[in-house]
Amino acid sequence: MYRDPEAASPGAPTRDVLLVSAIITVSLSVTVVLCGLCHWCQRKLGKRYKNSLETVGTPDSGRGRSEKKAIKLPAGGKAVNTAPVPSQTPHDESDRRTEPRSSVSDLVNSLTSEMLMLSPGSEEDEAHEGCSRENLGRIQFSVGYNFQESTLTVKIMKAQELPAKDFSGTSDPFVKIYLLPDKKHKLETKVKRKNLNPHWNETFLFEGFPYEKVVQRVLYLQVLDYDRFSRNDPIGEVSIPLNKVDLTQMQTFWKDLKPCSDGSGSRGELLLSLCYNPSANSIIVNIIKARNLKAMDIGGTSDPYVKVWLMYKDKRVEKKKTVTMKRNLNPIFNESFAFDIPTEKLRETTIIITVMDKDKLSRNDVIGKIYLSWKSGPGEVKHWKDMIARPRQPVAQWHQLKA
Repeated sequence: MYRDPEAASPGAPTRDVLLVSAIITVSLSVTVVLCGLCHWCQRKLGKRYKNSLETVGTPDSGRGRSEKKAIKLPAGGKAVNTAPVPSQTPHDESDRRTEPRSSVSDLVNSLTSEMLMLSPGSEEDEAHEGCSRENLGRIQFSVGYNFQESTLTVKIMKAQELPAKDFSGTSDPFVKIYLLPDKKHKLETKVKRKNLNPHWNETFLFEGFPYEKVVQRVLYLQVLDYDRFSRNDPIGEVSIPLNKVDLTQMQTFWKDLKPCSDGSGSRGELLLSLCYNPSANSIIVNIIKARNLKAMDIGGTSDPYVKVWLMYKDKRVEKKKTVTMKRNLNPIFNESFAFDIPTEKLRETTIIITVMDKDKLSRNDVIGKIYLSWKSGPGEVKHWKDMIARPRQPVAQWHQLKA
């Protein structure tokens, strides 16, 4: 009997059988992987597509971000729509299913691209980009001109989502109205107490103003937080050149507030220590020194001193202050102040540190502030907790002065 020398031994699979088995195994693996990827991508893309529809489709979905309207320019000008460009909506899922695939490699490449687009890293980048600019809220106002009476009318309507400037977690906002470059003549709204979404609905008239001069002015609105014990804190500002507005009728605008120009830049740092003595029910505040203070005087320097306020439940309890250091942007104070604070009142207590610039001829200027309590900023809260955790020991820390 003739026997093929290359034939396998009895019971061993032939080469054709092994090849077929390998092909089946690879096909099943690819199918399982692709099915898993498809389901994962469909869930991700479906969720993203649903969120996009909810964002674009509802008129109130823009709250918390910027909402701007088109500015109508004078005749002959070009209308400028400053509304933000909506992000591109992903393709409908049904469109993806019906797209022809030339091969398995095309399908894998396509799914890989979509997976990269939907990776968590890209979503984090988008979120970071959206939070990179501080949200100062927005303001609604109207402006128009009466040619017969030569009067410019400005109506301050309301503001939304203003930041909290007081340690109690709120603000007392009001608005100043200027026609730049004139800063001497200004008008002001009433103060709205403890309100981050105030409604003013106040109308202001600039009478006897020729139209030729009006179009050379810039309407400037500054929102401030009223402070009884020190200078009012700036919240944000808006400016609009009146030659860019059709003043023949009242125009209403929503504008995002921008950081005030006089509040930009570093204000310097202050080194201070806190020492809590639970048996004596007291806190000792030691104002040690400051560095790189902002120059508030014309000569490029300041005459700094420090005020220390003890506040309990939004009420002033006690005030102390250091001596004034003449013409010094890096003063050394080394002055200590003791305050009686019962342990049970610690959570409702705030210590406000204010660095001031002494001025003989006018009102003293605020260089910067620090709020120390359980509910201040991260650095301030850390200092406060370290003080509680280490009783009878002075705990020193540098703090950045804030507007």
